[in-house]
Amino acid sequence: MLIGNLGRDPDVQYLEGNIAVAKFPLATTETFKDRAGKLISQTEWHTVVLWRGLAELAQKYLHKGSLVYIEGRLRTRSWEDKEGNKKFATEVVGDNLIMLDKRSDSGGSSGAHTPPHGENIEGFGNHDVPPPMQEPSPDLPF
Repeated sequence: MLIGNLGRDPDVQYLEGNIAVAKFPLATTETFKDRAGKLISQTEWHTVVLWRGLAELAQKYLHKGSLVYIEGRLRTRSWEDKEGNKKFATEVVGDNLIMLDKRSDSGGSSGAHTPPHGENIEGFGNHDVPPPMQEPSPDLPF
């Protein structure tokens, strides 16, 4: 379970059979006080992958900066790059998504209608997740 902000707009691609898959970086921040009482913030970045209906909803409603609750599981993939080096990527495969933005904050650059604050858009056919994806595109930073 993660609550965080999108680092950029979701990147949605369509696989064989018109299956939508969305990827985006999600920033989660933990704030605490150190021994001296100074407030410290630590941000972690996670790669989130959404399939099918959730991917399409992410494309329609989410944008860079959107605040979301994601529930899912970790998946680690491995592949060999062009030089034969083994690469690994750990991703959060989302099963549930709740948009936490206020309606007026969620317009984004697309001008799309945003569901009400806190609307739960879980499920939507995500239960039969296809096998792991092939090697990620080299131009993606995650």
